[in-house]
Amino acid sequence: MKNLITDVPGLKIGEAHNAAAATGVSAIVFDRPAVASIATLGGAPGLRDTALLEPEMTVDHVDAIVLSGGSAFGLDAAGGAMAALVAQGRGFQVGPARVPIVPQAILFDLLNGGDKNWGRMPPYWELGYQAITSAKHDVKLGTAGAGYGATTATLKGGLGSASARTASGFTVGALVAVNAVGSVTIGDGPHFWAAPFEQDKEFGGLGLPAPFPADALVPRMKGAALRENTIIACIATDAVLTKAECKRLALAAHDGMARAVRPAHTPMDGDTVFTAATGHKPLSGGTVALTELCIAAADVLARAIARGVYEAEALPFEGTPPVWKDRFSNR
Repeated sequence: MKNLITDVPGLKIGEAHNAAAATGVSAIVFDRPAVASIATLGGAPGLRDTALLEPEMTVDHVDAIVLSGGSAFGLDAAGGAMAALVAQGRGFQVGPARVPIVPQAILFDLLNGGDKNWGRMPPYWELGYQAITSAKHDVKLGTAGAGYGATTATLKGGLGSASARTASGFTVGALVAVNAVGSVTIGDGPHFWAAPFEQDKEFGGLGLPAPFPADALVPRMKGAALRENTIIACIATDAVLTKAECKRLALAAHDGMARAVRPAHTPMDGDTVFTAATGHKPLSGGTVALTELCIAAADVLARAIARGVYEAEALPFEGTPPVWKDRFSNR
């Protein structure tokens, strides 16, 4: 176990970024089509081809899932991802045609100091293509992929991942781009809200503060308009699940977001969780095993969110938020 989403067999992660624009794309690429669903609890999501993920819809499997910066401009990334998958012979077969199924979610990173004057062709189609073709089992965390230009209310955001194994023997992993309207740390200190779930000092090992700051529950949010946000994530497991079971897993995973970020699920973010089942192990154990998956999904998402901020590196632009390690690594 590498404590990455790629501990789940049957998938790889692709990452691409544009340093000048301070934005990027991540792709979860499945070795074979995976059963998937989605739950969106933020009030202002940016999504593409996600209606088909509802349990009552016809298409059962997806070839990849894309997470991207760029706000609505970033939705071009799925087009580039589809082109790369077609070149690999992937896609839903309709006669002689192939149509890759690539749902996507975006986050807002347009005001992070990067050069967004890209003219008539935003970079996201090409970044989506690159993310598919670069897919591998290693995952760069922090300022990488869809988290390259991400920020939070107090610190630089980033790309995070974590994994766990349930008592029933199933593997669960999370990949998340942390661009929160709020804060993942408590008050003005270094301690993460996700501290109770940390394993092996994966984000500093500081635990919870003692005493708890008097102003810990005062909301810390970025921007007067509060529109520069969104946490987007994918939970994957090696279990055989139906779309309805994937939907339940996505809903449960949002508990991890609420544990790791304050506030979460606000009217002006698009907090979204995809779930995907690569289908390597039958779900023996029924409802108990599914419940264990739900618990693990929330836990790994909370941990991945903290790791995304902990591993972030600074952007080279004036006025961008500090990174956790620059502020607190000497503690």
